[in-house]
Amino acid sequence: MSLPCSVSSSGRPGLSLGQPELTSALFEKLSEFIYAESGIRLPAAKRTMLSARLYKRLRELKLESLEAYCQYLFSPAGQEAEIVSLLDVVSTNKTDFFREPRHFEFLSRQALPQLAAEARPLNVWSAACSSGEEVYTLAMVLSEYAERQADFDYRILGTDISTRVLEIARTGVYDTARVEPIPHELKLKYLMRSKRGDGRYRVVPELRARTGFRRLNFMEPDFGLREQMDVIFCRNVLIYFDRATQERVLQHLCLHLKPGGYLFTGHSESTSGLRLPIQPVAASVGRRL
Repeated sequence: MSLPCSVSSSGRPGLSLGQPELTSALFEKLSEFIYAESGIRLPAAKRTMLSARLYKRLRELKLESLEAYCQYLFSPAGQEAEIVSLLDVVSTNKTDFFREPRHFEFLSRQALPQLAAEARPLNVWSAACSSGEEVYTLAMVLSEYAERQADFDYRILGTDISTRVLEIARTGVYDTARVEPIPHELKLKYLMRSKRGDGRYRVVPELRARTGFRRLNFMEPDFGLREQMDVIFCRNVLIYFDRATQERVLQHLCLHLKPGGYLFTGHSESTSGLRLPIQPVAASVGRRL
């Protein structure tokens, strides 16, 4: 595949002075490619953002221009080696500990008492886990529940399209600002302060041992999951997909959700009107039929 690889000058924010911006034609070609590979739809307003992020990748590859990057990306070597890195550049990785806390309250108070009697162990999947804050929030909530429930056991899988953020998730190391939303008593219990005095914390080994992380692209026909899940969190990622892609992704997720299992989506992500085997039970929470 070959693409026209010319660029135009721009003084918009996000680009250094003198850095040319992607032309409309090249942006359209790249955005179509990104959509086909990841389901992420980039509107025209994201042209400057994509240009700026690609310049960071150019420096890493020691390429001199967007033309050179374009030629590399669509070469046989680039198609083999660069697509994952491109999607790392494109993906947005906004997350927090205990984000949308009512979901974790519902999980602890309503979902877990219903599921714990049947699932051994409970399988939980954070399907767009970013840098791991959601996974470790779930681990804290489930560990607290395990202290009150005899013989309760669990495993958590975290997946994301970005290899870069998965590296952060696996280490479980976060700075002071990142751990601020964690309640004080849980912070004392489940985080270790760095001995270097650099204001960093690491999730305790007992929680990390119950988690696993791997890369997953929602556009893949086979997610590679052999176990069925009792709980799936897929929050604040559907907003980057068009409606048809949202439905296709959620249908695929539901194939891996046990009947009676729970699906959590972001509060700004409506599943109304989508053809899904899900019965709404709370705000942004559905149960598999």
